[in-house]
Amino acid sequence: MIEGQEGVSWDEWVALARACEEHGIEGLFRSDHYASTVAGEARGSLDAWATLGALAPLTSRIRLGTLVSPATFRHPSVLAKNALAVDHASAGRVEIGMGAGWMEREHEAYGFPFTDTSMRLDLLAEQVEIVHRLLSEERVSFDGKHYRLHDASPRPAPVQRPRPPIIVGGSGRSGTVGPAVRYADEYNTTFATVEECAARRRRLDAACAEAGRDPATLPLSLMIGCVVGRDEGEVRDRLRRRAERSGSPASPEELRAERGDRFVIGTVEEASERLRAYEAAGVTRVMLQHLDHADLDMVAVMGELYSS
Repeated sequence: MIEGQEGVSWDEWVALARACEEHGIEGLFRSDHYASTVAGEARGSLDAWATLGALAPLTSRIRLGTLVSPATFRHPSVLAKNALAVDHASAGRVEIGMGAGWMEREHEAYGFPFTDTSMRLDLLAEQVEIVHRLLSEERVSFDGKHYRLHDASPRPAPVQRPRPPIIVGGSGRSGTVGPAVRYADEYNTTFATVEECAARRRRLDAACAEAGRDPATLPLSLMIGCVVGRDEGEVRDRLRRRAERSGSPASPEELRAERGDRFVIGTVEEASERLRAYEAAGVTRVMLQHLDHADLDMVAVMGELYSS
């Protein structure tokens, strides 16, 4: 998982995608932001969906998706069409991450309305339903509080059937769990401890049971910070570079102590053990956040981790 708003150049995107393909990584996901979350105006961002569409024909195996596209950035019809284009360009390898949005500063900078949390969650709920329907039905009308569609005939059909997977992002609360249970194929949470993941898995199970859905049909995934190496020297070097990239003054030892319960940090063997703990807590897929974009060797180490 790449934070695309942190100055990732096009050449770096291509290199990262090719490294993922070469080293057995299942997929390449990216954030959907227009402004850096840590460095202000010093770093830029290419548009998330344009980037995925451009990477699609340059790759042949990896899944491509957003974690996550804010409901505040695009009309749901635009999001559905963007995803449809990437679905066709990739021959059926796109996944659609959707969330409520959170970073007020970038909304102000780029002119996106930023409402209160309740309103953003309402937007998300309607968007998830509309995107689901536009990618799976032959004709769509929708009369909601925020969006109205009249007899839309969405063509062409997606490559993936019944449609590209929809991932809803959140922290296990009702505003995101509700639409996920109704329409999504996966629920994604971020930077959670093993215990928090287990609790969120229980909330998903309860919500599915209440809605009459088999909980096994709504997997829980986790996006989490990752610093992994083949030995302790590599781990320390990568922790130092990660702190520099994120603007933290912490030493490698301090960073490990501060974030160890919410990150995957260590050698391949240590990281593998931590991932097994998340698996036991109900997590079925992990998106490992990689901030040092020029470090393609860590992508190779991630591949070793996944195969261990």
